[in-house]
Amino acid sequence: MNEEFQSIEHITKQSLSILYRLEPCPRLNFQYTKKEYPGDITLILFPLSEKLKKPVEKIGKDIGNYVNSQLGDMITFSIIGGFLNFIFKDSYYLHILKRMLNKNFYNLKLPSKNIIVEYSSPNANKPLHLGHIRNSLIGHSISKILKIVGHKITKIQMINDRGIHICKSMIAWKKLGKGETPNSSKMKGDHFVGKYYSLFDKIYDKEIHDFSQKNKDYNDQNIPILKQARILLKKWESGHHETISIWKKMNKWVYEGFKETYKKLGINFDKIEYESHVYKFGKNIVKNGLKKGLFFKKKDGSIWVNLEKEGFDQKLLLRSDETSVYITQDIGTAVARFKKYGIIDRLIYIVGKEQDYHFQVLFSILKRLGYIWVKKLSHLSYGMVDLLSGKMKSRMGNIIDADSFILEMYSIVKKKFFKNFSKMEKEKYSEVIGLGAIKYYFLQVDPRKRILFHPEKSIDFKGKTGTYIQYTYSRIRSLERNFLNLCSLNNEDWSNIKFDLYEKKMIKILQKYPLILKKSAMYLNPSLVANYVYEVSKTFNHLYQNKRLIDPLRIIHSNIRINIIHVTGNILKSGMSLLGIKMLDRM
Repeated sequence: MNEEFQSIEHITKQSLSILYRLEPCPRLNFQYTKKEYPGDITLILFPLSEKLKKPVEKIGKDIGNYVNSQLGDMITFSIIGGFLNFIFKDSYYLHILKRMLNKNFYNLKLPSKNIIVEYSSPNANKPLHLGHIRNSLIGHSISKILKIVGHKITKIQMINDRGIHICKSMIAWKKLGKGETPNSSKMKGDHFVGKYYSLFDKIYDKEIHDFSQKNKDYNDQNIPILKQARILLKKWESGHHETISIWKKMNKWVYEGFKETYKKLGINFDKIEYESHVYKFGKNIVKNGLKKGLFFKKKDGSIWVNLEKEGFDQKLLLRSDETSVYITQDIGTAVARFKKYGIIDRLIYIVGKEQDYHFQVLFSILKRLGYIWVKKLSHLSYGMVDLLSGKMKSRMGNIIDADSFILEMYSIVKKKFFKNFSKMEKEKYSEVIGLGAIKYYFLQVDPRKRILFHPEKSIDFKGKTGTYIQYTYSRIRSLERNFLNLCSLNNEDWSNIKFDLYEKKMIKILQKYPLILKKSAMYLNPSLVANYVYEVSKTFNHLYQNKRLIDPLRIIHSNIRINIIHVTGNILKSGMSLLGIKMLDRM
């Protein structure tokens, strides 16, 4: 048998090539053997029988004998109906365990691709909110998972730092600020600017009310404060000195606030891009598209694209006053990236489900413009986060800001777990457990699904939570500390070792880790990793509750088990790290 470990799945593919000259190998249908039959893993033979035009019995015997010969009689097999059941001997379990102790266990060696992942992408006029937390956690986790399977990742944050929404905060501050700053008001910078964005809305609502009382046929565009914001946007795009100065000052306040929140969450980026740097480039692309007849101009001077043939509506690309809209700069950003970053194999936008239509339109426009790389673009659409009513309140009205949410979780953890701890210990443990609870609860759900966040459930020691997994990990490290003579498998003769049912289950689930990483990367789905580490924790706790893991009278068995324990701890730490969750050696 080869020195390098080869799985049954891999050897089965070899057998089809060698025995039947079947190239390329079709997808093989492996599954865990049903409880009522003897076996550990089962190959469904019917699809192969149809393809090879041979009886299932014949194919099953051929594959079974080949696999057995390659693995040195470490397995047996049986054929029941159209199912080839492989039965692992104890020597095979020992072989798997050796493989998992090898540092190359996680080296998947997939073909490397250059992938850009854009996530978070906030507006520079208010603090990060609950949606940004989910967005950032998904983006950061997916980036880590793609990297561990061998891809080269560039993590990008695109900040929406210009446009009418930014001018609204600026107008409100000019009218009401009277020189107030984040320092003078003792507010975090992003919350401070967000306060003025909210003030704009209050003034706007009052002016709408006043106008509607006087004239039922009022035009929204005539509302004084909105007109002022539009004038300010025009000044900004023309480079008006005072306007640019205020814009820079207020954006700086916001960025300082963002930086603090990202640090709490453990989120970072390789590149930070700004819409203000690309909007002109996007405008030029739109104007060139108009010249080529790809777009059309309305009587008021605004530029549009007609996508009715593609199944969409007409879409505004430039306003009549030549100021740009969101999609203008998104066009410019996509084109600029393929010029700036060279070879890009994939560009993933992580943006909420409410923007599905926007990205369908964006990709259609880029295709119309003739960019063949549009097929490399994809939108990972995620669902919204809901909270139980009344459980958490926001400092920003009806928007749940990220900082309030995180602090509230810290408070819940402190009250529940650390009443008798020192202040320093409370801060340390509540941060690790509180953030772990948030991250695990958010990432255990498929990104495409909506979440209902329950604070108390997220920190349940007995539930499907990050807290449960963190506690399992600390239990594992405690067992290792108590076992002072940790031995290497390579230095012991354990050829006659017998594994029981609990140990076999543990080894079988641990060996799935590389496959889980591949699937999670393929489907851009961190929940596969999150749910896997929970299953590992649950399986380990069954082993812990049913076996005496460290027995001084059975040192060989204790050595075997401590290695199983060691691998379990390493996989839990690795998997949780991919979710951005820290582990504690003691809890």
